[in-house]
Amino acid sequence: MRFLTLFLFCASVFAQHPDVASGRKLFRSACSACHGDNAKGGRGPDLTTGEWKHGGSDEDLIRNITKGIPGTQMPAIPLPEADTRRIIAFMRSLLAQAEPIPGNPEAGRAVFTAQCSKCHMFSANGGRFAPDLTRVRNRHKASELRKTIAEPVAIYEVRSANVTTIGARKQEDTFTLLLMDQSEKIYSFNKRTVNITKKNQPHPTLNPTDTDNVVAFLMKYDASSIPAPAWSPAADFNVTYDRLRNAAKEPWNWLTYWGDFAGRHASALKQITPQNVTRLRNDWSYQFGGNTVETMPIVVEGLMFVTGPLNNAAALDARTGRTIWKYTRQLPSNVASHCTVMTNRGFAVLGDRLFLATLDMHLVSLDAKTGNVIYDIEVDDYKKGFSITHAPLAIDGKIIVGVTSGECALYGWVDAYDAATGKRLWRTHSVAQPGDPNRKSWNPEPSAQFGGSPTWTTGTYDPETETIFWPTGNPGPDYDGSVRQGDNLYSCSVLALDAKTGRMKWYFQFTPHDVHDWDGNQTPVLIDGVIRGQKRKLLVTAQRNAFYYVLDRNTGEFLAGRAFAKQTWAKGLDDKGRPIVLPNTTPTPQGNYVCPDAAGAANWGAPSIDPITGFFLVSVREACATYFSATKPPVPGEGYTGGGQEIDRKIGTPGSVRALDPLTGEKKWDFPLEIGSSATGVLATAGGVVFASSNDGNLIALESKTGKYLWHYYTGANIISSPITYSVDGKQYVAIASQSALYVFSVNQ
Repeated sequence: MRFLTLFLFCASVFAQHPDVASGRKLFRSACSACHGDNAKGGRGPDLTTGEWKHGGSDEDLIRNITKGIPGTQMPAIPLPEADTRRIIAFMRSLLAQAEPIPGNPEAGRAVFTAQCSKCHMFSANGGRFAPDLTRVRNRHKASELRKTIAEPVAIYEVRSANVTTIGARKQEDTFTLLLMDQSEKIYSFNKRTVNITKKNQPHPTLNPTDTDNVVAFLMKYDASSIPAPAWSPAADFNVTYDRLRNAAKEPWNWLTYWGDFAGRHASALKQITPQNVTRLRNDWSYQFGGNTVETMPIVVEGLMFVTGPLNNAAALDARTGRTIWKYTRQLPSNVASHCTVMTNRGFAVLGDRLFLATLDMHLVSLDAKTGNVIYDIEVDDYKKGFSITHAPLAIDGKIIVGVTSGECALYGWVDAYDAATGKRLWRTHSVAQPGDPNRKSWNPEPSAQFGGSPTWTTGTYDPETETIFWPTGNPGPDYDGSVRQGDNLYSCSVLALDAKTGRMKWYFQFTPHDVHDWDGNQTPVLIDGVIRGQKRKLLVTAQRNAFYYVLDRNTGEFLAGRAFAKQTWAKGLDDKGRPIVLPNTTPTPQGNYVCPDAAGAANWGAPSIDPITGFFLVSVREACATYFSATKPPVPGEGYTGGGQEIDRKIGTPGSVRALDPLTGEKKWDFPLEIGSSATGVLATAGGVVFASSNDGNLIALESKTGKYLWHYYTGANIISSPITYSVDGKQYVAIASQSALYVFSVNQ
């Protein structure tokens, strides 16, 4: 409450300040339509409580007023900063009206634990049946809490056929009612097919003293001082490690970012076939309230979990798209920079928790049923220029994350965190550190300090050997290799890491001394196959540098490789998999023409292993560019590319969906795309249908054996993500994120 006390003191000063009077006039002119003349709320929330949901600092308030609040009805009000500060002075003066809060917070905590926590949660402790009260003081005044405690609670009884369900309403619209029963199971009902009765149930009775104490606890207590309870996942929602390990056996769900640990991005569902795919119709869509949506959803037993570009997130009814809960993160105003792509690609799930890695370098654990924050820990300082945009990888008791740091004179790492507590367990750097013999691959040695090698895409995992396979990006600067001679390890590589310790078992570098921004961050897909008459555990990948690789995933040995797209920079690969670089392909101040362009022949869009044919399916981009170099000194946190490229406009950026033999990289079929994209992916299904996304906004269905066109749907905006599929109540759905919305399809019966 020191924050509120300081505000109350300041209020007595502001009351005499001329800015308060002018701020009152400005407020009534610009803000009263939603918040009322007295700021006590209307269409918008009450602003007289002294603590605001989206931040209470001057910086927060200036941002919220002038730029609006994404995902809410708060619009941007383009006022001069001086006028905005006058409004803030008026808002602060309102704190003189704050209510007294009698009662003992510590005694209130004991009462809350004994009588309220069965239904309500506070600081990750308690039940889910009723609303989380951790931040209730940001939404209500003390008098409102006292009134609510005395009022009865609405309970709903839903009768469907011979089944009666009793629970608390979580969400409702004209057609859908979402309930949670006392066992904390969530139900979705079509209101037109059930009978609904609303009943009032008395709140547990508190005497006046206990009421004052509970209110004091909720309004004053430091939630961060209460330790989280031991993790005991919900009986009806528990995505165990064993389930993740065997995700392919649950094709009705989509449990990991890639669909499984192996990165195969495929499904055994087969309800959608070449014969009925033309009857696919858009069932529902979900608007994110922002652009650059790159999420791939997680789906668990009819619940879908999505993330938005500004680290906002939601749980949806996977049948209807109806929102169950939302999570909104208030990002610092200075998080957006040339070092940060403002997006997020998805969640990881383990137990009954979701894990989100954020643009401001935090790892957040959320309760999957409610969106309540379990913990929120800092991975590193975003002010250095770091960010995280990818979906974490959840394995046995650990959450694995990398970092975006490629073009800002920084370098990357891979971290492991204890899933239960958020404690960091290990960190493995993706640039050779002092004492590592491979530090010599950076010449001069200090160039490694600015060496890039970001770890910005989600890795894969082999449970049998407990090995994480994590890809790394380009060295820095991108195009000027003169300041960092050598192979620049471990950039443009895949790292095989011991999941227990983070120790590097082996690495394989795809593009030594990369000078074309060809990150090695493409999916390391794990398959089994027979090579040279021997059955082997394999890692296969189609790389941005236009070469396809087959590696032994136990040893990192190169087994096979070939170009899978147009390239002019290498004669081929030698018997160790090292590219044989052609002369006159390095960027210069005057420029050198090379294929592919910097976006690469493939990139972070998901490839797929077709369960019917076994083909490796990938979105391909066939573009070329003139590459230029320029030398500049590194400044950590600032742009450090060392040149650039100019795409050949005569060729443009054509592309295709391409099927390759997974053991050789030989092309099997090709479906041309007008615009190739590094950000769109492919999904193969056991029904014989391949779903591909295209940058020009189309979701496309192809026959898996031949690549024959079957169907498409135009979403109306660019697609920068990959499709997934899932099933609820025996009905198969396909989902794809377009630029600002998620679209979900099923076969029209």
